[in-house]
Amino acid sequence: MPELTLQALFRHENAILIAALIALTLLAWLVLLAGAGTGMDPFAMSGWLLPAGSPAARSGFWTPAYWVISFFMWAIMMVAMMLPSASPMMLLYARVVRQAERKGEFRDASLRIAAFAAGYLALWILFSAFAVAAQWALEHSGAMSATMVLRSRALAGGLLVAAGLYQLTPLKDACLAHCRAPASFLASHWRPGVAGAWRMGLAHGAYCLGCCVALMLLLFVGGVMNLIWIAGLSLLVLVEKLMPQGERLRVPLGLLLVAAGAGLIVSG
Repeated sequence: MPELTLQALFRHENAILIAALIALTLLAWLVLLAGAGTGMDPFAMSGWLLPAGSPAARSGFWTPAYWVISFFMWAIMMVAMMLPSASPMMLLYARVVRQAERKGEFRDASLRIAAFAAGYLALWILFSAFAVAAQWALEHSGAMSATMVLRSRALAGGLLVAAGLYQLTPLKDACLAHCRAPASFLASHWRPGVAGAWRMGLAHGAYCLGCCVALMLLLFVGGVMNLIWIAGLSLLVLVEKLMPQGERLRVPLGLLLVAAGAGLIVSG
């Protein structure tokens, strides 16, 4: 991990937080596995959603319940995919505020940690709402198949090219740099109090969104319910943000995505 070793973060003082992060991540992945195995339309666990091929699904009509559950499915997926790479930042923040609490500087370390995590997740919840709207628009227009994959090779290729080009931009580079430097982020964005912790989490979420949003949109290319695609994108995020020299993956990945997208467009 950049700047700090994992050993410095995985200490007894963070044991409860570590356990909570692991439990939440595993729970989210278990929900994804359960949803992928139902054989129903997106994340239709326990019959919550309309079966694939139902009149409502074929017509593109979504009930209010379908909207709500689709939103939750995206939110759960974002937790499963993004929380592991955000955990080192949360652990470092927790360590800092608990040390300050032991010195008697304040007594609300737990609230600050929760507020920081909530601020971070708020950005990905907003992204989930956007993704649901995009999913509805694609289904309503007939651009997405019943298996939650873009029908048009040209459209899928264009999205791959756009994601690849974004990998090469200064914005991607800057956001990735912030995500890979948790100590520097805390030093430059420190805010006091619970409200300040929430604002810090929100800022970190914004950098994380800027770093990974293009990759997340590729779910529409590989399939929203494709667990191999989901796991692959999650691994890419982890490598870019946490592994030593992971930032060097940015340019080769961008070029690979552009080439793959161009190939799809030509073949379409």
